[in-house]
Amino acid sequence: MPAEPTLSLPWPGAKPLPDTFFDRDAQLLARELLGMVIRHRVGKRWLSARIIETEAYYLAEKGSHASLGYTEKRKALYADGGHIYMYYARGGDSLNFSAHGPGNAVLIKSGHPWVDAVSGADSLAAMQRNNPDSLGMPRAPERLYAGQTLLCRALGLKVTDWDARRFDLQRLFVEDVGERPHSIIQCARQGIPVGRDEHLPYRFVDAQYARHCTRNPLRRGQVEGQDYRLMSV
Repeated sequence: MPAEPTLSLPWPGAKPLPDTFFDRDAQLLARELLGMVIRHRVGKRWLSARIIETEAYYLAEKGSHASLGYTEKRKALYADGGHIYMYYARGGDSLNFSAHGPGNAVLIKSGHPWVDAVSGADSLAAMQRNNPDSLGMPRAPERLYAGQTLLCRALGLKVTDWDARRFDLQRLFVEDVGERPHSIIQCARQGIPVGRDEHLPYRFVDAQYARHCTRNPLRRGQVEGQDYRLMSV
């Protein structure tokens, strides 16, 4: 008889996303990941962050790493949906998940604290120790994951540990905790060099958390319909 499926879960009632969840168009995956929670076990603690900002990338556009061609380092981008692709950005670690189609992926751009029975106040404190501010003081929780490298630093995710790996239910996975955005902001990605398809609107932000992401797409001077699009869910 088949094994009881709950036996492999990290705790009773956990709802990890299956690999098939990631096997979809990169933009759709980028939207659907908003509200999901990244879980990373470090020692006996589960460190957790709710995903609030993502960016989609495709093989056929110039902003993606895959557009530069296949290399051993980029092999996870060409693998089935649900492979982990990590790289260094300005000296810090960055987390991506492969999507449907070779070379397509989603970058996890920023997150927000997630505290529950699995990841309590002690886990949040551990993440603040992982990612102090420039003075060595605890970073405000809402700024703890406000950027792709800050998120990885707080969660203790490193290129050397996870690049080109699959999810491990005892160590790292993404969980559906039942949270969904009420509305999503779609706009251009951040940090794309001029001439490398910087205009493409492949960035997605949970509107409720817009002021906590890398750069607020609703900041003064931004015009709806011109600089961003607001989508109801």
